[in-house]
This record gives sequence, structure tokens and C-alpha cells, in this order.
Amino acid sequence: MSAPTAPTADETGDITVHRCTVTVVRRGGWSWGPEPRDLIRQVVDALPALLEDHFAERLSADGPDVEITEPLTVTIRPGRPGGTGRPAGGGPPVEVHFAPVPVVELPVDAPGGDSAGAVPFEESFAKAPDPWTVPSAAALFAELAERGELDALLALVPDESVRAYLLALLGVDDTAAARLLAELVGRALAAAPPPAGPRGEAARPGAAEALPERLRAAVAGVDAADLPRVLAGFLASADREEAVRLARSSAGPYDRAAEERPGAASGTALVRTPDEVRTHDEVRVRSALPFLLAGPLARIGYLDAIGPALAGVELAEEAPLFAAALAYNVLGVTARGWRRADGDGEAAAAFAGLHPPVAEERLAAFARQARPALPVLDGVLALSVCRGHDPADPLLITGTAQADGGLLLVDAQGMFPIAWAAEAAGLLPHWQACGRPSVLLCDGPLPPGTLRELASAGVPFLTGVRPLRRDPVTRLPWRTPLWTAAGTTPDTRLAAALPAHAERLADLVTALVTERRAVPLAPDGGLERTVTLAAALGLSTIAWTLWRDRETPDPLLVLSRFADLEATVRYETAAVRVRVPMGRRHADLLRGGLLADVPDVVWLGGRTLTFSAG
Repeated sequence: MSAPTAPTADETGDITVHRCTVTVVRRGGWSWGPEPRDLIRQVVDALPALLEDHFAERLSADGPDVEITEPLTVTIRPGRPGGTGRPAGGGPPVEVHFAPVPVVELPVDAPGGDSAGAVPFEESFAKAPDPWTVPSAAALFAELAERGELDALLALVPDESVRAYLLALLGVDDTAAARLLAELVGRALAAAPPPAGPRGEAARPGAAEALPERLRAAVAGVDAADLPRVLAGFLASADREEAVRLARSSAGPYDRAAEERPGAASGTALVRTPDEVRTHDEVRVRSALPFLLAGPLARIGYLDAIGPALAGVELAEEAPLFAAALAYNVLGVTARGWRRADGDGEAAAAFAGLHPPVAEERLAAFARQARPALPVLDGVLALSVCRGHDPADPLLITGTAQADGGLLLVDAQGMFPIAWAAEAAGLLPHWQACGRPSVLLCDGPLPPGTLRELASAGVPFLTGVRPLRRDPVTRLPWRTPLWTAAGTTPDTRLAAALPAHAERLADLVTALVTERRAVPLAPDGGLERTVTLAAALGLSTIAWTLWRDRETPDPLLVLSRFADLEATVRYETAAVRVRVPMGRRHADLLRGGLLADVPDVVWLGGRTLTFSAG
């Protein structure tokens, strides 16, 4: 360091430096590191100490505090004259200007006042980001309607969820509210019992009795396609109290005395204090794998749907709890069904943008309150996978006893999960959306009547599961016992591929469903199923992107190869930056486009998730 201009000292002994030159010399290596711009920050941070050492002889006693009070210019001259691969004279100099910024000290006893409130030097010059708000449920339904997928999604959502979002949309988007109300009314009309029993029993109340008298007259004789238009007019003329009563009673007998009851988000309050959120912090985590899921989920629109789906049940501020549950599904094995591995709590909290620990009781309360929103997220995921399925490829079905049991539907090619339903009837819409392909029914705890339901729906399946009496199946002449739906002729190549597919699917269920529990204390398996589907889709997408051209893509390969990929996570005002070690894994992820920025992450308060190496 040199100071060509002589320093001046005032009567108090203070020294003012008018010009200072700092030369940074790199010795060894071939680059300036993973983030060359950090050199500027390091040089500026080191200036006070360097100046104090330089003028030590002129300072008395302990000397004054050193601070930068005047505008500072850092000049960078890239290259070196005569260097290998560089033109003589190097590149043109680049000047970076810094203006002095007043510093406000935060009291130590204030919340986060010790170190949590410290703002990095370079970020202190950045413009404050615009406030970010979570998109509403109305925005999600409008986007789905624009893509022509709203009807398909609503067909997958139970009455409880449709009713919850209808209440959220009333007075906000009457067009979308009318569409949801039409779905509920259409279901009530479709479920109408016959006017009289087969042996002359008295007629039971019809579906029209489930509607208020004024609406009964409006929908009488109306075609199902015209229901949204008719109901939109009804909602426009009805007051909110009447519309709310209709929404709450549309799936059952109309109750004129119905009062508003607590919404779907009622129950134990989820109170999150501001100091739980990481704002300006840096932490090292044992696994970056949860962060790698964000990109694949953002590509299919799943990430963008989380905020509006939770906003519809007034849980948008609790999105970090959803993220923590998602992270737990790809971290360590849950011993004894509830005990987390060392470091998993820190990694899950870091992914969620929270300070650890994330209480298990809060996850369980969130799982209960978010129940109406989960089918919407499952539907968004299912529609995206069905859109990309090739009807020539088979689907896989297996049973599971965990997370309330049921049947899991998976795309055989990349092990992409599609849906998780209580019985076979719940999987039929997804099978139809995939183009009615062949289905391989793998071994597992299947609900009673599964083969019969699939056969009656015309599903061409092949299975090694022994049928029950009266199941409409035919045994095939094969080296191992195999059965197919009666009247269908399966492809023999599927019979040869069934054992390998069944083994991969069984391993996937064991790893993500049996060995790992996202919400061990949850009263039901709704959130567990939702985050398992999302985690499996993220892992499958990573495996397909990286290895489909050189080996069979398997999501469990991602678990084994990236589970120990450590990372340093830095939280800033407008971004959360994840830095992973350089090496083969980073290079593969970078080439696959899996380290692209992910903007507007809802559980990070709308901040952008970025990746770098170092």
C-alpha cells in the first residue's frame, strides 16, 4: 500500500488520507475465486486496519478509530502486461465508486441486535426491494382457467377444498367463485337419488332439496355447461351472508339457520415471531439437496402454486412450515418414525428461511390447518406430469400402508409420481389424462377390490398380485404367475419389464415413505402425502435431467449422490444465495441447468434463490 500524497494532521492528531493505492497480488491458482467481486469488499473491509498499521508511528496511545468518511473509488486493472493468453497492456481499467453511508448501530438488547441485524457492506448500498405480496387464490384459478386446466383440477379436488376456496373468492373474484359453486352444485345434482326405490319405497329427498329455494328455480333445467353463468348472476344478486350459507351447505341439505363457522384454517394458532425469519445471516448446512428441489418444482409451476393455495386458507405466512416438511422428506432417515438425524433440523430450517429449531408441534398444527389446500397442490402436480406422459409408456401402481395408506400412481419411465389416492377410483382421472396407457400393478398392500375396480373401468393392467375370488382377471401363460384384466391382450414386453419396475418402485416407497417422515406428529397423512409427491417429483426430475442418456434415471440415485453435498447459505434482503463446493457434482448440476435462479420463492418472502460454487 502506498500513500503518495502526504497526509495532513489537524490539532487533534487526526490523519486524513487524500489518496491511497492498494495492490492485490494473486499468487498461484488460475482464478480470482468463485466470486471475484468479493475482492472489492475484502479490500474495503481491510483498509482501516491497513491504514492504522501504516500510520502506527504517528499515532499516540491506542490511536483514533479509523473510518471511511469520503467517497471512495476502487480502480481495477484486469490482466497483466505480457501474461499468458492476455494482450499486452491488459484490459481497460474499471472504476467502482463507493459513497460513504451513515451507519446506525442497533442496540445489543434489541431483537437480533447482536449479529443477526448486521447488513453486509456491499448490500448496504443496494436499493431496498419493492414489497412482495403472495399472489391470491384468485390469481391461481385465473391462470388455470387461462390454460384450460381449471375444470380438470376442480374434478380432482374434494368438496371440502372447493368450499374453502369458494369462501375465499366470494367478493374477490365472483367469476371464479361462480365456477367453484357450479362444481359443488353440479356434484349435488349428479348425486341425486332416484325419485322412488326399486320396490316402491318412498322417494328420498332429491339433490334440488340441498339448494335454497331461489337458487333451485334458477338451476332447474339448466345444462351443466351453463351453470357457471347462471350462478354468477345469482352471486351478483345475493348478499354475502346468503352466499356464504349457500357455500357451506351446498354439499348437504340447505340450512337456513346456518351460521358462519370457523373456516378450514381454524384450530391451534400458528404464531411466528419476526426473529424466527432469517434476514441477514449465513449458515453452513450438511445437505444442499432440499435447495436443489426448488428449480424442478418451479419449472412445472408447482412452486408458484404454493403461495396462492395457502393464501386461500389464510396460511400464506406459514409457507416456511411447508418448506420445512418438504426438506425433511429428502434429508436423513427418521429413526423410530420420529427421531431426526443430526443436522437435519438445521438444514430444514435453513431451506425454510427460519432459525432452528422448527417445532414438530407446529408442523403438526400446520398439517391439520392446511388440509383443504393440499388437494389443490396435488392436482397441480398431477396435471403437469400427465401433460408430459407418453401414452406408449406404462404407469405403475403400488399400495402402501404408511400415511393413511392407499395407492400410489407413478410414471414408469422416470419414476415421476402422479397421484396418491385412497382407492383405485381416485386414480382413474389421472389414468385417463395420461392417455389410457397400460398399467403395471406392483406388489403391495392393495385395498380390497382394487383389481375389480380397475377391470370394470377398462384399465388394461398386468400384475403378479394374486387376485381375490370373483376378480375379473385372466391368468397369462408366463414363467411366473401373472394376471391381466379379462378381455385385454397385454404386451409381453411389459411382462418382462414388470419385475424391474416393481423393484424400483418398492425401493422408492421404502426410502421416501417408510424410512422418512416429514410430519411424524400429524393427525393424518395429508401433508405427508403432498410433500412426498413433491419431493419424489423433484428427485425424479433431477435424475432424468442428469443421467437419462447414460443410465436408468432413478430418484434414489439423487438421494445417494447428493445427500452429503454441503453448502453455505447466505441470506440477504433480496436473495438467498446457496454456495456449493466446486467439483463433479457442481459441474453436472450446472450443465443440467439445475442451478438456475429461482425467483419469488414464497417461503423466503419472495426472495430469489441463487446458486454459485466456492
